[in-house]
Amino acid sequence: MIVYPTGTALIDNRILTKDAINVITVSGGKDSLAQWLLALDAGAKNTRVFADTGHEHPETMKYLDYLENKLGEIQRVKADFTERMAGKRQFIAERWPVTLVTECGFTDKQAAEIIRVALDTLHPTGIPFLDLCMWKGRFPSTKARFCTFELKHTPVKEQVVTPLLDRYDEVISWQGVRAEESPSRANLPEWEEDADNTPGLNIYRAILDWKHADVFAIAKYHGIKPNPLYQQGCGRVGCMPCINVNKAELGEIFKRWPEEIARVSRWEKLVAKCSRNGNSIFFPSTQDPNKSERRIKCITVESHGIETYRDWALTTRGGRQFDLLTTGNDHSGCSSVYAGVCE
Repeated sequence: MIVYPTGTALIDNRILTKDAINVITVSGGKDSLAQWLLALDAGAKNTRVFADTGHEHPETMKYLDYLENKLGEIQRVKADFTERMAGKRQFIAERWPVTLVTECGFTDKQAAEIIRVALDTLHPTGIPFLDLCMWKGRFPSTKARFCTFELKHTPVKEQVVTPLLDRYDEVISWQGVRAEESPSRANLPEWEEDADNTPGLNIYRAILDWKHADVFAIAKYHGIKPNPLYQQGCGRVGCMPCINVNKAELGEIFKRWPEEIARVSRWEKLVAKCSRNGNSIFFPSTQDPNKSERRIKCITVESHGIETYRDWALTTRGGRQFDLLTTGNDHSGCSSVYAGVCE
């Protein structure tokens, strides 16, 4: 048990086992910081790791440098799709001449041009999120959320956890998830043994029962500033934007960081060139609030790409009335969805 001014935190003593090492996954967000500080207060032997997706806001990358200066080194890992992209190029060259005609309805001439463009485009950029989407020929979605597994889970396990299992009897991977965030997370156990069917790998959700106020309070107690994005209207920190971004936060991104929207728009064009129908977009067209579309031939980057969400994201009353107060704000002051962050 650790006593803080705002309350007590219970610790599972298995994290203190002599032959165990704790892996703290750091994202630059409030929850991963809270579990890192908790591990430090508990005296648990630990190593920190950040999975770089290449889709984070620059402010988050600066904040990670700040945390390193304050708390210690963070190992940074990246997913590499070089081999898989090479395999996809071979697949395109061998299979698309047939499937583009028989399944997609293109002529031989049209198919040849689509293949040429795809093969010219499908090369590693070194940006994990972009390379993943180009390899897949699509962006992740709420129903196909392969981004977390491919960009975070797999590189951390392959580059950090597996090597540590050769050195320690037990590896304890801390997950900064909280029951307050969603019903599915509320049903997660605090501790899992032999996770991923891997002997010796344990999952520990130390802050599962913590509230928003608790995670900000422990940072304040240690004199650690929150990620500046929390003071600029962001409810979550990580991918910019996340595929699960809500309307209010998307509106903040359009207003504060149009360059991030422009970046995603450029990525849409690249990913589209690597897809059979040439129309991969960041948000599924079926979820478009103003012009939902299921007909593949009616979907383009120009008609349903992320840039087309601007007007909707900046409106109120169901997307029909512009919010003149927020569009006219200079955003120089603190604005947070969490109580107490701006104090």
